[in-house]
Amino acid sequence: MAITAAQVKELREMTGAGMMDAKKALTETDGDMEAAVDWLRTKGLAKAAKKAGRTAAEGLVAVAVDGGKGVAVEVNSETDFVGKNAEFQSMVKSIATAALGVSDVEALKSADVGGKTVEATITDKIATIGENMTLRRMATIEGDQVVSYVHNAAADGMGKIGVLVALKGTNKEFGKQVAMHIAAVNPASLGEADLDPELVERERNVLTEQARESGKPENIIENMIKGRMKKFLSEVTLLGQSFVINPDLTVEAAAKEAGVEIAGFVRLEVGEGIEKKEEDFAAEVAAAARG
Repeated sequence: MAITAAQVKELREMTGAGMMDAKKALTETDGDMEAAVDWLRTKGLAKAAKKAGRTAAEGLVAVAVDGGKGVAVEVNSETDFVGKNAEFQSMVKSIATAALGVSDVEALKSADVGGKTVEATITDKIATIGENMTLRRMATIEGDQVVSYVHNAAADGMGKIGVLVALKGTNKEFGKQVAMHIAAVNPASLGEADLDPELVERERNVLTEQARESGKPENIIENMIKGRMKKFLSEVTLLGQSFVINPDLTVEAAAKEAGVEIAGFVRLEVGEGIEKKEEDFAAEVAAAARG
């Protein structure tokens, strides 16, 4: 199939690879973007397996905690200006509080906020503020103690990244440190058992191809793969990661020292995974001028 310049540009932005390498990767994989990323990684040509579109939409993530339950909600807007709007912030806070009483987004849309449903409240705010808004998602977590943290806070309890950590046992200070670690490092799961099997298999395939590129005997390759998979799992699972507060300890070991067990976590980031439409304002102005 024909490879377009736009595809090459996207792959380069995702991986940091050179133009010709990106084009060859797409050619070798018939334009499959994900497979092209893996091809580049196999050849050692991808500088980073970046994810496109993580901060595509604007808005806020808000967190709320009540005893042993915590919730995080994401409400999106079209521009960052709205995220700084006091009316919008007040609405998002009320939605997060309402979320403590429900279990999923659909139930939250019907929950009461000041005599109106959340869905109707958002519709009214669209009319008054003049921007489209959506209640995108929510997540809940429970434990003996739930600790929250907001990164890039726009107001109390809301910002660009919201984290909740559930503990077995109580240690608020340690829980806050773990929440900050999660905000910064963004682990893929709590432990190995919670990892997406497709992610594990994909990484194993890439590492296998990388090892075979070395030309070493099969028994050596098997040991190489085992070692690299162990390193991969320690890097992407929260319990296996080096604790940012004390890199000499894993997060799991630090939790034991703190006298608690990490039962789970939630991390929501504004616009994560949404593809943002790029606006060409110059073209729009020119078109308007032409009439």
